[in-house]
Amino acid sequence: MSVISPDPLVSADGPEVATATPVRFVGPKAALDPAAQAWADRMGFKGKPGEVLAVPGAAGAIDHVLIGAGKIFDPMIARALSARLPAGLYRLEAEPEDAQTAALAFLLGRYVFDRYKTKDRAEVRLVAPDGFDIEEASRIAAACALAREMVDTPPADMGPLQMETIAREIAEAHRATISVVTGDALLEENYPAIHAVGRAAAPHRAPRIIEIGWNLDQTDRPLIALVGKGVAFDTGGLDIKSAAGMRNMKKDMGGAAHALALARLVMQADLPIRLVVLVAAVENAISGDAFRPGDVLSSRKGLTIEIGNTDAEGRLILADALARAGEHEPDLTLDFATLTGAARIALGPELPPLYTDDEALAADLLAAADQVRDPLWRMPLWPGYRASIDSDIADVRNDSAAWAQGGSITAALFLQKFAPTTGAWAHLDVFAWNSRGRPGHPEGGEAQSLRAAYAMLKARYAG
Repeated sequence: MSVISPDPLVSADGPEVATATPVRFVGPKAALDPAAQAWADRMGFKGKPGEVLAVPGAAGAIDHVLIGAGKIFDPMIARALSARLPAGLYRLEAEPEDAQTAALAFLLGRYVFDRYKTKDRAEVRLVAPDGFDIEEASRIAAACALAREMVDTPPADMGPLQMETIAREIAEAHRATISVVTGDALLEENYPAIHAVGRAAAPHRAPRIIEIGWNLDQTDRPLIALVGKGVAFDTGGLDIKSAAGMRNMKKDMGGAAHALALARLVMQADLPIRLVVLVAAVENAISGDAFRPGDVLSSRKGLTIEIGNTDAEGRLILADALARAGEHEPDLTLDFATLTGAARIALGPELPPLYTDDEALAADLLAAADQVRDPLWRMPLWPGYRASIDSDIADVRNDSAAWAQGGSITAALFLQKFAPTTGAWAHLDVFAWNSRGRPGHPEGGEAQSLRAAYAMLKARYAG
């Protein structure tokens, strides 16, 4: 599992600080000293977001570094520093709050998925700003790196068993309980929808439900449930995806990656809560035993589900997992899922939609997202579309009627039927992927809403 050590950050009162090279954030019209301006002009530096320019001194060594801040400064552009700076020790010249955000951004930007190739990396280190909590920032960066690494790992090496292994490592490290129900035992333990989606996979990639419990004996503490969709690979089932649509389906376990990474972060921080983590881990494969369009499935909650499309499988496994979460009577439930392409049509790949009917939870999550610059956008659980998931022969259908069109909304409405009713619930339809490489955001796995969810939990229960 990914670990970001504190080594890249040097304490502000360390003996090396005097030798650190200054890093300055500058916009397109920043006033530079004549020598720096001449060098910027020569190198074509315009102050655009993420641009990095090392300015030489009189002796040829780097005197200072300029990083483009654009017209509207966002300290998260410091994610670009680790990959673009020469080896050395640097210090940020920015207002204290901006410097602290930029230091975390620097840690987030250190992530590189190089598991399958040899790659030398420059040893770039940063002086931590005054008052910066290096340990906390390192834990947050490590959680994001874990989620990204799980998403980036090819499906042959990140199947249901590997997700279980990571969950076991997290549980054992924090003295949490863990139970796993696998294969045909899912039918005996009443997880029929999870079994149906995953039963076509090879035996060594059998479906399973993974459940972690932490601090459950501390009954005076609020109970939080984290639920993750863990489709290790999604062929689409018998409603098979195109080759292009299937290419990046290793990322369809991004919800599970987020739930596990957030759970580890909560446990490491020892937040004063109880925690239940539920991951439904399957492969939506194709075989003679695959579930079919037109089938009617049972669910843990007792509702029957008509299958209109086998490529709408994530909501099926979440239905059983959410029903199990409800049996714990949680005070708050968050589910994470790479659930719908419709969410990307609505908001694009960089802005995950948030669904909840709890106004206080919505406000807290959006405030946290804004505070830590981990964006979310609230979408409506529009009641007028509920009729689109009605079925003539079952209690509900897994694909909405075409007239409703809003596929992300109707998917969330489907999940709402199975969500716990004892406390607030929110659904986060994350993309978990950078479709384009940009400074500090390499193409591939991305952690979205994880930092926002953690900041919300911390503010609510440890603030």
